[in-house]
Amino acid sequence: MRAVIYSNGNQECQRMTHLLQSLGEEFHQYELDKDFTTSQFSAEFGSEAEFPQVSIGYKHIGSIKETLQYLKTKEVL
Repeated sequence: MRAVIYSNGNQECQRMTHLLQSLGEEFHQYELDKDFTTSQFSAEFGSEAEFPQVSIGYKHIGSIKETLQYLKTKEVL
């Protein structure tokens, strides 16, 4: 599984990073104001999107809650 995290550095983003590290999963993290702007984030994920946003493989999963649910259904957690 290859994951991508879009992060603003908040506590939820840190939790997602630590979770993927603890699972031994390979991931790349893009950081707000370094790799993308707020307007780019909103254009990609919508104005109501929360940080972090996670993609696994080529599939956009969503927020931390949606990602946890996805990992549970895939029996990763």
